[in-house]
Amino acid sequence: MNTIPEYFGEYVFNDTTMKQRLPKDVYRKMKATIEQCEPLDLSVANVVANAMKDWAVEKHATHYTHWFQPMTGITAEKHESFLCPQDASHVILEFSGKELIKGEPDASSFPNGGLRATFEARGYTNWDPTSYAFIKDHTLCIPTVFCSFDGSALDKKTPLLRSMEVINQQAMRIISLFPNEGITHVSTTVGTEQEYFLVDKKLYEKRMDLMLTGRTLFGAKVTRGQEMEDHYFGMIIPRVSAFMQDVNQELWKLGIFAKTEHKEVAPAQFELAPVFTTANIAADHNQLTMEILKKVADRHGFACLLHEKPFANVNGSGKHNNWSLTTNNGINLLEPGKTPEKNARFLLFLMAVIKAVDEYQGLLRVSVATAGNDHRLGANEAPPAVISIFLGDELEAVLEAIEHDKVYDKTYERSMTIGVDALPKFPKDTTDRNRTSPFAFTGNKFEFRMLGSSLSISCPNYILNTIVAEELRQFADILEQSDDFDNALQTLIKQTIKEHKRIIFNGNGYTDEWLKEAEKRGLLNLPTTADAIPYYITENNIALFTRHGIFNEAELKARDTILYETYYKKCNIEALTMIRMVEQDILPAVTSYENILLSAAEKKQTILKQSINTSLIQKLNDLFACLYDSTQALKEKLNQTDEQDMKIAALTCKETILPQMSLVRKYADQLEEITAKNFWPYPDYFDLLYRL
Repeated sequence: MNTIPEYFGEYVFNDTTMKQRLPKDVYRKMKATIEQCEPLDLSVANVVANAMKDWAVEKHATHYTHWFQPMTGITAEKHESFLCPQDASHVILEFSGKELIKGEPDASSFPNGGLRATFEARGYTNWDPTSYAFIKDHTLCIPTVFCSFDGSALDKKTPLLRSMEVINQQAMRIISLFPNEGITHVSTTVGTEQEYFLVDKKLYEKRMDLMLTGRTLFGAKVTRGQEMEDHYFGMIIPRVSAFMQDVNQELWKLGIFAKTEHKEVAPAQFELAPVFTTANIAADHNQLTMEILKKVADRHGFACLLHEKPFANVNGSGKHNNWSLTTNNGINLLEPGKTPEKNARFLLFLMAVIKAVDEYQGLLRVSVATAGNDHRLGANEAPPAVISIFLGDELEAVLEAIEHDKVYDKTYERSMTIGVDALPKFPKDTTDRNRTSPFAFTGNKFEFRMLGSSLSISCPNYILNTIVAEELRQFADILEQSDDFDNALQTLIKQTIKEHKRIIFNGNGYTDEWLKEAEKRGLLNLPTTADAIPYYITENNIALFTRHGIFNEAELKARDTILYETYYKKCNIEALTMIRMVEQDILPAVTSYENILLSAAEKKQTILKQSINTSLIQKLNDLFACLYDSTQALKEKLNQTDEQDMKIAALTCKETILPQMSLVRKYADQLEEITAKNFWPYPDYFDLLYRL
């Protein structure tokens, strides 16, 4: 078998392949487009398209597709064959530059927030040459953006690409104020840790809730969850190991830098993490990773669960977004160095991030707000819904010294010794890790830990890019007009620390004391999606996005509408599924079990019959009645949302529907605990979590 370096990226029309297959002048123009955003004309596109087609056909591709990321949060594709009839008996294979550049999907059939009506169906996909084409399932996939007939962005990638240009422009204004180091371009780089659960496919197919909603709407607590703390980094069983090896090979063939894999904290939970790459490539790669996890899981007899909280009482699944700023020549602008107190450029970029996170807390919270993530945030190693920044002791001390005009004279031990002579010393990080922090500095990057496992990373990253670009813009405006740069720089850093230090918190984010302290500091606490969405289109945020050309006002309001619609629809689907499961499965199962108990009691002595009637059967009867009544109440409350405005319906879900669903679940889970397992209609948590 070929080695990893030999087959890595074999299904990607990457730089190496382009250099081999394109004429030198066309290759140079493609490189200029990719690296310097220079426009690409149709004559170049024709040559590239033909080369792509020949390469893809050699690898047994028969179709091509414009692969895009609509506002569903997943990807979309419509396949077209290369086939071109010549006469009734003959065909040739063709692919033109025009077909490469533009596609025409139906724009009214995807979430659009009112930007498109049913009778206004035309939409366009437009080739994104900054992301390499690839082959998947015998189809040449061309990464594209997606817009409506009037040019409105209908996808998640367009704003991400716009934000990358904006942060480059503003970062370069700052870079130009310092001694030049050959920097001509700044990119945001991202590494995305992907958590997921595996369950046996046969068991999965017996759970309507898992199949329709991605999470268990019912499930009594298993007698052993994660409390023994022995699953994390534990030995991987052969069946899962084979799955992981298959996943890695699939990812590597697509040029995805899969690097780390391990067991996570909860039973049946795992994690996969890649090496850093630019934000747009990282977004594409993460979408492919989620798809491949599901496909390969199916081949191995598993179902891969990407929901943020598929099981109650154990960890949910997140997607940690490691974000940094990197120059064209490999300099990490968030690298503090050995003397961060003297690294003025680093401190200025650090201040921009701190100020951005403080001023746009609500926007960052909206970027990770989903119905599924609401179940995860605030417990079991997920960060709380309150945004704060963890910097670590050294950087916090540096900022404190700057704020109070003190000389920073602390020294931190930068090597670690264990106290065993045979063990070598190794470098020690200057910061600890804070697993309760939503936004933690981890050495040379920020780890945004609030993302849910099923979320597209495009939205959090275009928001991060935009808010940091805004602060860099403000900083550049001040410093460019200053007569005394050093004094202005020192004043700016000091002032920013004083005005925005409230967002810095290095302690335990899970405690009630922190929530009280956060309230005193004036930080937002937005526990649910319904609480967070109103912060999306505030006057300040509309001005932010329109100023930088990320969105126009109509595009923003459309996304606001989609957030409300998606939240309500997911809650509605879950409630309807819950009702169906109770009425068609759980109540009949409990009735059957109770009838067996009654029949057995009739055959026993009177004393035993009386004992059963006053204990187990009575308890079954009582819980049965509670479950029935609470389910009927859920149906009535759900009916009230039918005629409501979508925003009001979303609030109704938060305030009425979800609490009622919790009540229904409570009674059902109590019934599960006292109903014989062979009568219960679904695989229980023990089966799902431990039968891999």
